[in-house]
Amino acid sequence: MAYDGKVMRQALQRFQEDRQRRQEQFQQRRERIFARQPRLREIDSQLRSTMSRIITSALRRGTDPTSAVAVLRDENLSLQAEKRELLQKMGLPEDALEETPVCPLCGDTGYRDGRVCRCLRAYYAREQQRELSRMLDLGQQSFDTFSTEWYPDRYNPDCGMSVREHMETVYDICADFAHQFGKRPANLLLFGAPGLGKTHLSAAIAREVSEIGRSVVYDTAGHIFAQFESQKFDREEEADDHVERVLNCDLLILDDLGSEMTTAFVQSALYQIVNTRLLERRSTIISTNLTPEKISQRYSPQIASRIEGEYTLLPFVGEDIRQLKKEKGRQL
Repeated sequence: MAYDGKVMRQALQRFQEDRQRRQEQFQQRRERIFARQPRLREIDSQLRSTMSRIITSALRRGTDPTSAVAVLRDENLSLQAEKRELLQKMGLPEDALEETPVCPLCGDTGYRDGRVCRCLRAYYAREQQRELSRMLDLGQQSFDTFSTEWYPDRYNPDCGMSVREHMETVYDICADFAHQFGKRPANLLLFGAPGLGKTHLSAAIAREVSEIGRSVVYDTAGHIFAQFESQKFDREEEADDHVERVLNCDLLILDDLGSEMTTAFVQSALYQIVNTRLLERRSTIISTNLTPEKISQRYSPQIASRIEGEYTLLPFVGEDIRQLKKEKGRQL
């Protein structure tokens, strides 16, 4: 699974901040307990110094430390018993002075067996949601809030069924794409006039995929191509990071393809994105107002061929839902 470097850095920062805050709170609790029973501080200090006392004793005498270990072990057990008794009298559990990690799998390090632990993945997923929320309304645009009632129940000869039935099929394909993400490589081309739900379903997919900890980049075609251009000609470090995110994320949602000025460089950048991600079996969603025919006319045959051959083509039909909602609001 690929992790977005920018998002992971943010996740690690929050992870470490929370761990530091818990450690500070734990130290404050310890100090309150010690203030109530000073003898516990003495016992705690003695227990912590046991091993160093054993080593020091052995080195100083140049003898076998076995007997010293036995004496100190008995002393240790006696101190632990006294500690438990004092804590019990205070109505506290016997581990009240021990810091227990929130995550027993990694001990709050964030990594387990050289891999990202599930606790850090949860932080990553939340940061991923924050990042996406800057461009998408993840709170409102979900599969649950997508309604096909806005699509007319009339027959569409191009679809071979009613507009509503067709959009219900589109919804099902998008939902399956999100729910099955990672099990098989898949790509979608969402195309149609503005206001037909492309952004809503793109956001719904982004939300579902990011919630399972997968890296998702959502951006407009114009901004992505501008970053590729900055990387090539201006050598900007920020552009390098952005290009790497676009090429290596688990899911790229490239929005509004066709709104940019189509130049030879744009053609090259789009080919690099589409081809690289196909070769590395990383999923991509392209959203556009262009039909596949217009994509063939506007971009190179190589790009058009890869999109038409490797992407599921989903035409969005109906009437502008934003306009319909606006008119309904006026009527109310």
